[in-house]
Amino acid sequence: MTTEATSASTYKGRWLVAVMGTVLQIGLGTVYAWSFFQKPMKAHFGLGTDAPIAWVFSLSIFFLGVSAAIGGVLMPVVGPRKLALTGALLYPAGWLLGSVGLDHHSLPILYLGYGTVGGIGLGLAYVTPVTTVARWFPDRRGLVTGMVLMGFGLGALAMAKLVGPALMKAYHQDLSEVFQRSGLIVAAVCLPAAAFLRNPPARLSPADDYADYSAETAASASQSELTPRECLWSWRFAMMWMVFFCNVCAGIMFIGFQSPMLQDILKRSRPGMDAVALGEMGAMLIAASSISNGLGRMLWGGFSDRIGRVSAFRTILASQMLAFVALSFAPSPGIFALLVCYVMLCYGGGFGTMPSFVLDTFGARVMPVVYGGILTAWSAAGIAGPQLVARLKDSFPTQASTATFLVGAGLLASGLLISLFLNNKAFTRAAS
Repeated sequence: MTTEATSASTYKGRWLVAVMGTVLQIGLGTVYAWSFFQKPMKAHFGLGTDAPIAWVFSLSIFFLGVSAAIGGVLMPVVGPRKLALTGALLYPAGWLLGSVGLDHHSLPILYLGYGTVGGIGLGLAYVTPVTTVARWFPDRRGLVTGMVLMGFGLGALAMAKLVGPALMKAYHQDLSEVFQRSGLIVAAVCLPAAAFLRNPPARLSPADDYADYSAETAASASQSELTPRECLWSWRFAMMWMVFFCNVCAGIMFIGFQSPMLQDILKRSRPGMDAVALGEMGAMLIAASSISNGLGRMLWGGFSDRIGRVSAFRTILASQMLAFVALSFAPSPGIFALLVCYVMLCYGGGFGTMPSFVLDTFGARVMPVVYGGILTAWSAAGIAGPQLVARLKDSFPTQASTATFLVGAGLLASGLLISLFLNNKAFTRAAS
């Protein structure tokens, strides 16, 4: 076989890995459609408050981040395919176990199933395609990891506008049946995609598209000596963690409650709308913000290739902070929806930029462990953000939205301040 043929074959191989990684993320991203189920869940359990239901989503995100950190440690040992397949089994199992909890009107079983088992599956499967694809594309890190993560953002669109409404209609609002069928659909999407994930060749020919890979490996000899412990206990990691936490916490407050928030605004501006129409408008916002979330991961990831990771994060945080302030004065449901979509664009942008930031800063060898560690910020934000909004809505129904926007702006301002102490230089032992 000629060098050109080998190169072409290898090139096709890496794009197949990227596409399958994106498909896997679409299946996993259905978790972001949780606000579609928030109100039906309250009615199903006969609850008058949001916090107990919000804990289901909070637990799933918490265990996502924790298991992603564990997955980062395991991946060099077991490989990406086994880890992804394990996650692709556990996440649908969480839906199925959650359906049992719904059938028996048991919140603890729902917490255990969708929140814990499903969340662990999410984390193990989430971390795998991101770190794997980053190794296949050293020349397009930001763009391609952003593309893969775009799938996660678009998963909510599929659930909120296609799968969820169709199943709710077909099974007459029976949430137990809806969760059971959703679990089977998620398994059908995730398991085949996970089977395609694999690491690139250990040594790549300088004649093919991976010429940068060998050059980059030789140029980062000082990084290759770093241990994961040195990276995880560095001030650079701590600042990157805090910046990521601030961005995620601000955005995730909307993910669990964007539909109820919009419906509350619509009730005030259009008192005649019935519950069905309000639910449809809420689902439309989830769909639009999901597209924004997905596109933001690819757009900001690619943009960071040009302007640098730190500059991208500063722009994300500063512009999003202004959007949160503007939300406090949003005069109409339409403007509210547009601002939420921009927040989701920036929220997704943080996820699209961070993998490349970690890889540039700490190097490819320790990336799975360090990136998994960074994702624990997602765990913390998954508890803090939704629970904060739920408590505000339960305690101060008329002022909750304004308070949420101001808290979000404060978080983003804090992240922006911390980002001023970061730079794009590679982290080395001398820098520690």
